[in-house]
Amino acid sequence: MKIPNVTIQQLLEAGVHLGHKTLRWNPKMKRYIFGKRDSIHIIDLTQTLELTKVALAKVYETISNNGKILFVSTKKQASEAIAEVAKETDQYFVNYRWLGGMLTNWGTISNSIKKLKKLEIDLNAENRGFTKKELLKMSVKKDKLERSLGGIAEMKKVPDLVFVIDTNYESLAIAESAKLGIPIIAILDSNSNPDNIDYPIPGNDDARRAIDLYCNLIKETINSAKSSSSSVEIKKEKIKDVKSEDKTKTIQELDREKLEKKFSKDDKEKLN
Repeated sequence: MKIPNVTIQQLLEAGVHLGHKTLRWNPKMKRYIFGKRDSIHIIDLTQTLELTKVALAKVYETISNNGKILFVSTKKQASEAIAEVAKETDQYFVNYRWLGGMLTNWGTISNSIKKLKKLEIDLNAENRGFTKKELLKMSVKKDKLERSLGGIAEMKKVPDLVFVIDTNYESLAIAESAKLGIPIIAILDSNSNPDNIDYPIPGNDDARRAIDLYCNLIKETINSAKSSSSSVEIKKEKIKDVKSEDKTKTIQELDREKLEKKFSKDDKEKLN
């Protein structure tokens, strides 16, 4: 297993250690707090470092087993970043608004996705046969569905892992994931709620540099896992080919032995 190397220095430079003002903290985060400075909580980066490695190992394992990850963050600072990494790594994302039942009521959500795809087909058809007013209404409806469901349009079933930035914003997504037993990785700031988070990463969830660092680490891990899986498949194919060749050779050798026995028997009969 090959996961990206991350250091305390990288975390410091990205501002991962900077929490919120002490007045805004969540007491449940006490175990991850190193101290405070100028009325701001400082997150314990030694824990962040170790927990990041654990979370990345889970990402690697999920992708290696052909699993899929759902990235969730509807806050402005992270919405673009998670969409970008999800698209680049062929995963799923929700970055506009979490619709109630997105995971727990998958049947209804699937029907909405079908409507989105039908609208796309109708709007792209050459001989559409719709009036300008109808086309405008369809376009507005499509854009609305696209914002909410575009990132999960190709999702055939619930994901194998959920990655969340800001547990306060995404409490509904966390509740649904936990209900279905889907493992959750989440960035936990000093004001976050760590309940139901399987793989916590204590750190700043507002600074763009910190968010980019988290996303890049996960992207590298996904690509590494995919690359490793591809290498394993190639090796399996080579072993399969070698075994097939060996089997063919064995059959040929057996046939040759049969022929040799037959000719040998015929020769003996002629001599007699």
